[in-house]
Amino acid sequence: MIVCHCMSISDRDIRAAVDWMRAADPETLITPGKVYHALGKRADCGGCMPLFLDTMRQCANLEVPIHLRGLKRRAPETGKISDEGRPQGHRLSERRAAV
Repeated sequence: MIVCHCMSISDRDIRAAVDWMRAADPETLITPGKVYHALGKRADCGGCMPLFLDTMRQCANLEVPIHLRGLKRRAPETGKISDEGRPQGHRLSERRAAV
């Protein structure tokens, strides 16, 4: 079945690319961008993305390697997700208007 008409990508192409990437590197994270790159193509209009993602999700080799699951940083003392070193109030919506 054709998944992407713009680039002529079929569901078989996607499955073959995912299988090839997993065999080449069992610890890689497989993304749609990497699949397009492996096929020597790139996304054009994006209309195929929902079907493209569904096809990828059906691949047995797509799952995230076990040691890469749940890697969100947590502050050791509070257990909350860290702010990644950004200062408090770094968002514009958090800043007070100048008086």
